[in-house]
Amino acid sequence: MIAVVLKFKVKPNHTETFVENWKQLTEFIYEYENSLGSRLHKESDSIFIAYAQWPDRDTLHRSDSKLPKEALEVRQQMREACESVEKLFELELTEDLLRQIE
Repeated sequence: MIAVVLKFKVKPNHTETFVENWKQLTEFIYEYENSLGSRLHKESDSIFIAYAQWPDRDTLHRSDSKLPKEALEVRQQMREACESVEKLFELELTEDLLRQIE
């Protein structure tokens, strides 16, 4: 399993737009690109960290190839709400002790 950690610096007064588009885009990626989903964390009013999981590097690196046009538009709107988007890490899972909430 592969995890990707992204940092988003959101423009002032664009948080709601960013979060809504992030959620929509994550759903598209989950549905069309075989991701395992993502979590979004808030560090401050303008900094968000996303943690996305993928089954393997090949699936991750092939992503974007199956997304519909609507998803690309959502991605563009999400990025326009940000001052910057940065990939911090691409990590291979070695152990998993995270508990699942039911």
